[in-house]
Amino acid sequence: MSNEIKETIKSFADKEMTRRQFMKVSGKTLAGVTLSAGMLSLFGACQHQIDEGMISVVALTEGLLVVNKDMCTGCIRCEIVCTTYNDGAASTGNARLKVTRNLMTNDKGAGMYFDLNEGWECYPDTCRQCQDPTYCIEACPPPFRAAGAIINDEGVIRITDACVGCGQCIPACPWGMITRNTVTGRPTKCENCAECIKVCPTAALRFVPWDAITAASQRPWPH
Repeated sequence: MSNEIKETIKSFADKEMTRRQFMKVSGKTLAGVTLSAGMLSLFGACQHQIDEGMISVVALTEGLLVVNKDMCTGCIRCEIVCTTYNDGAASTGNARLKVTRNLMTNDKGAGMYFDLNEGWECYPDTCRQCQDPTYCIEACPPPFRAAGAIINDEGVIRITDACVGCGQCIPACPWGMITRNTVTGRPTKCENCAECIKVCPTAALRFVPWDAITAASQRPWPH
């Protein structure tokens, strides 16, 4: 664990929760972080889920995308609505957030049903909307980058119509969140349309505005 992340966790423990601190842990689990009751309520989580590494956050321009792995059932409704909304046809393989991919492999080997006691483990994963560095933008060849093939649109990284489909951005993403659409042949990624959140039946995906986070962090903690 880096010193920067350690300091961030210490700041959480000191009750100083700011957008900047959430940006530091964006895309990572909150394991080791103690949250107030108000913040837990916002996240729809309990402290033991955080302690077990079940809760991760992605910091976006308007708020936090909260992923609760403990609540995900692997129903893949999010993948279906993602492609239906963005591509006009359901195709889990082309979804911009990844659940099916996580059903196929994990750090314990191929297949997610690895233990009769623990059962299935599945979770949605999506673009971290990196701000510094923006790996995908930096990987885009200069002529296409200059033409605006990949842009930072107020904190959301978008692949535009100027993209020629060279695919240099695909291996550049450290989390594998850019994939090539099997129909168009062009790279695609999450652009924060939030349609997936609307259809999640278990609230495994939740969006929390920054104003709500600020208000919750300013509430007095019980003694």
